[in-house]
Amino acid sequence: MYICRSCERMGYKAMKTKPVPFKVLETVTEYTRFYDLPAPLHPLLTVIDFNALHRQPVEAIPPAMLTPVVQQVYMVSLKQGLGKAAIRYGHKSYDFNEGVMSFLAPGQGCWLANAANADELTEIFANLTGWTLLFHPDLLAKYPLGQKITRYGFFSYGTHEALHLSGAEEATVNQLISAIQAEAERPVDSFSQDVLVAQIDLLLTYADRFYHRQFLTRRTAEVNREEDSLLTRFEALLMGYFAQQGEHPLPTVQSLANDLNVSPAYLSDMLRSQTGQNTQQHIHNALIEKAKRLLMVTSLSVNETAYLLGFEYPHYFSRLFKKKTGMTPAEFRVSMQ
Repeated sequence: MYICRSCERMGYKAMKTKPVPFKVLETVTEYTRFYDLPAPLHPLLTVIDFNALHRQPVEAIPPAMLTPVVQQVYMVSLKQGLGKAAIRYGHKSYDFNEGVMSFLAPGQGCWLANAANADELTEIFANLTGWTLLFHPDLLAKYPLGQKITRYGFFSYGTHEALHLSGAEEATVNQLISAIQAEAERPVDSFSQDVLVAQIDLLLTYADRFYHRQFLTRRTAEVNREEDSLLTRFEALLMGYFAQQGEHPLPTVQSLANDLNVSPAYLSDMLRSQTGQNTQQHIHNALIEKAKRLLMVTSLSVNETAYLLGFEYPHYFSRLFKKKTGMTPAEFRVSMQ
């Protein structure tokens, strides 16, 4: 594998391991179907209750739990008693023997690091309790939280420590999850999305508060892997680009690699090994998310949106948008009204 000399000077080495074969799950429904879980409570949100799953026969635990996945949804979890399991997020592991919260953003990968077969899977999940909240970015897109959530550091691979809760803190987040679950189970009305987004906003605000408490009492684990550091810088670079205002050229694989002082091939290989997607796919994902927000919160025409995002020819934007979402930009705008 080729690696540029600037990478060698920085200490980066060419990867010798094969990329992990990730399964990409695009929606909340795809996630629940893949793991043979109950159908979502809401098209864009669901709460998975591990206490209820634990009451199922052990043979009902799906072998898919062994498959590395990249989910295109937000995931907030509180898990306890996960036996000997270590869950891998990128190149780091979380130990869930204690009650801890973890957070994944769309495009991140995770898998069980030390379960090789169904018997080990059964042992790991024997005493699992807690919950996972899944919600799609589209749920937040026309709300301030759609932008605010990108600034929470605990959704980044750069945070190498799960959130350990006190008893009182755990009770607080459990109450919030119960409220979210109850709201999701109600018949949908004109207030449903507003209430759900407000509840998620409150949950994440508490998580941010509890993380700050944790930072005061324990040091955040240092970044020990070069690839983790590079991934964190890549995510920050891409996020910063799409946070810019006004028209600007689209980022390219080459330009991002140049800014990170690595070769394009090395950058894509690193991303694919940790997230299951290459650099271009990450660019497209970020681009589509910004496009969705613009289509929902502005009155810009589709052509104006394309130009603002850096497309020279609007039909290229429309083609990419439909490929990624299954709808044209105009159809998406109508569907979200």
